[in-house]
Amino acid sequence: MVNIVLLEPEIPMNTGNIARTCAATGSSLHLVGPLGFELSDKAVKRAGLDYWYMVDLFLYDSMEEFFAKNGDKVLRLATSRGEKSHTEVNYPDGCFLIFGKETAGIPMEILSRYRESCVRIPMRREARCLNLANSVAVMCYEALRQQGFPGLAFDGEPQRRIN
Repeated sequence: MVNIVLLEPEIPMNTGNIARTCAATGSSLHLVGPLGFELSDKAVKRAGLDYWYMVDLFLYDSMEEFFAKNGDKVLRLATSRGEKSHTEVNYPDGCFLIFGKETAGIPMEILSRYRESCVRIPMRREARCLNLANSVAVMCYEALRQQGFPGLAFDGEPQRRIN
């Protein structure tokens, strides 16, 4: 299992898309405030489609509250400042993948504290970063690949649509 942590997300469509990824993969979603939108926002709900009931959602007022409740478990911080590729580290069951807000990333004080846990997704030097929802999907699926895709379907049968 993977835990996706969004630190002060600002764009409702990104969070909705990430919620859908969490629903499809069985990953938990941790939202650390302040949020740049209301969870009841139509854009968040629309992007997550009818998958929200499948999302194991946790809300925190701050990173201090997040760390107080979760401790220093295995963390992977997504940042352009990471020295290792996201594929060069291990993602054990229950790991936390932390992503910063769209306009600023993860604060330097947190990156400095967890320097050895910082990873980056390789891309062209001219590109600043991927879209947040895409970054989450890339890292989430790498973590799940390493874990053997626990609980995910491989039987070739199409998934049933829930009405």
